[in-house]
Amino acid sequence: MAVVEAYDLGVRYPVLTASARSLKNKILSRTTGGRIAGNSAGFVEVQALSEVNFTFHPGDRVALIGHNGSGKSTLLRVLAGIYHPTSGKIRMEGRVAALFDAGFGMDFDATGYENIVLRAKYLGIPRSEIDRRMDEIVRFSELGEFMEMPIRTYSLGMTARLAFAISTSVEADILLVDEGISAGDAAFMAKADRRLRNFIDRSQIVVFASHDQRTMMSLCTRGVVLQSGKLLFDGPVGDAYAYYDKLVGIAIPASESVRAGSENSDSRISEVSA
Repeated sequence: MAVVEAYDLGVRYPVLTASARSLKNKILSRTTGGRIAGNSAGFVEVQALSEVNFTFHPGDRVALIGHNGSGKSTLLRVLAGIYHPTSGKIRMEGRVAALFDAGFGMDFDATGYENIVLRAKYLGIPRSEIDRRMDEIVRFSELGEFMEMPIRTYSLGMTARLAFAISTSVEADILLVDEGISAGDAAFMAKADRRLRNFIDRSQIVVFASHDQRTMMSLCTRGVVLQSGKLLFDGPVGDAYAYYDKLVGIAIPASESVRAGSENSDSRISEVSA
């Protein structure tokens, strides 16, 4: 049975290309990104996630909600195994599939066929399985003879179609979907939408990051609100968006703790000191 658990999960990474002082001075609002701090070596460090706790069970369709820089993509990449926690821990049981941006795991000098193998490797798909599914991936992508050519010769839409076909070609217990994913031109999108919805239906747990509230409300049952790398609210997706609407444009003082929810809701809530 699939499960995803985070225990005081934290991700902190250095920014080596700017001094702490110059970057700090550019931060206009703490509501638009993780917390910034300088370390003893004088480098800037970004606290992308801090003390995040949750448990996702089979049947959960989770919407990650928050500003750009709130920690949504970082969390997805931790769940995908691309980033590693710097504090706390993550426990995952079940096979993971990640639908991220089209360029992820791609070599633009390699052919379409070669990139099927490369992207599959990044996604943790065994070579034997991707070999069995090669013909189906090519057929779904509709790229035909272009599969023999380097993908630097592809349009952005063609690259997106190939990436989407690869990522949705296998069965997954845990599906991770980032807002950056696209499936190319409008004519291809209807077919891609059907495939994605079937993929979601077959997955035990789905974690979805997007700014498209209508899509999130239609696909998800649970909402997690992130702000400055902290988890502020975890509950029914409608309640999560109502909570988030109250946060938009509001900076949270450093000394203030935030608690959301209502006595009549089954929401799971995390109290946070921003």
